[in-house]
Amino acid sequence: MNQKSCSFPNEKELRVGQGERLSGGHSVSYDNNSALSAFRGIPISELKKHRILPALTAEANGWEPAVVSPELLRAQEEWEAVETIQPGTGCQAISEQPGQLISFSEALQHFQTVDLSSFKKRIQPTIRRTGLAALRHYLFGPPKLHQGLREERDLVLTIAQCGLDNQDPVHGRVLQTIYKKLTGSKFDCALHGDHWEDLGFQGANPATDLRGAGFLALLHLLYLVMDSKTLMMAQEILRLSRHHIQQFPFCLMSVNITRIAIQALREECLSRECNRQQKVIPVVNSFYAATFLHLAHIWRTEQKTISDSGFVLKDLEMLAKKSPRRLLKTLETYLAGVSKGQASMLGAQKYYGPQAPYSKDLTFTGVCDLQPHSSESTWLI
Repeated sequence: MNQKSCSFPNEKELRVGQGERLSGGHSVSYDNNSALSAFRGIPISELKKHRILPALTAEANGWEPAVVSPELLRAQEEWEAVETIQPGTGCQAISEQPGQLISFSEALQHFQTVDLSSFKKRIQPTIRRTGLAALRHYLFGPPKLHQGLREERDLVLTIAQCGLDNQDPVHGRVLQTIYKKLTGSKFDCALHGDHWEDLGFQGANPATDLRGAGFLALLHLLYLVMDSKTLMMAQEILRLSRHHIQQFPFCLMSVNITRIAIQALREECLSRECNRQQKVIPVVNSFYAATFLHLAHIWRTEQKTISDSGFVLKDLEMLAKKSPRRLLKTLETYLAGVSKGQASMLGAQKYYGPQAPYSKDLTFTGVCDLQPHSSESTWLI
């Protein structure tokens, strides 16, 4: 780029005239065809800086080109492009560009920095037990969560109280990322529409299916699709959910798995593992993924259909709370196999057979539709 020193006229100095001079010492005769030629050797950035290019591309104090030349149009396009160039990088800015994928950690950081005090007031971190149930839990139940981990646990439960806000750019990016990763699309989609039903929501607005799980349900889906190994698992379960006989609503089933994870956390079923790892959020994420994997395995191997959904989820919840470590070990084995390129425990892809669109007539029974299996359990509504 030419870096030689020169000064530039202001817009008033661009009036039509014969023999007018630039302050750099160049004589310029302004006619309709030669005005642009005089500036051809000057960098676009300098023209923009000194407000010359806007004057050349629009009417300036009565001067208007008689003919819009290709050179003029090209110069105007280059000037407009300067608006989106990051200084010193030469790359177009992407921070404000729509359609940028969002990672799980970035989405989580959003919730760690915004004010959630109004939502935090609603949470009940642990199950209230009385009488013999309290005594039995004290004597034979899992250990209490370490004091230093309780704030992280409360954050998880607080996010579960937050709904989907389509006016929040981060919420929108989470939805877009989930959609793109599951479908392979490179384009944005509407935040409302039938395409969400194709992924297994009950309606055109995903927000209506988050009861009992809140935005945590979407964070769990985001966690599932943003890691290459768990993404493969998610895609396998999605294919299973579209089986022409065994189909089920994928995203709605995922929301129910998140509800089970919330209950397991509140009933302290995950405390031992959280204490061992000295973390809460990674344990809850892995527990969610392991429970979803186990459901898919049961669904496939036992030939379950949508009419079995309520019973399957009830049994799954009991198993998950009783043996969380067993499920986590199964997930570790599965992911290790994926890393080695081994066949999935969900079976070969050919099993899935004909794919069918989701039927709007499916009757799905989730965990919120079931009666608690014991007096110790309560459901988040």
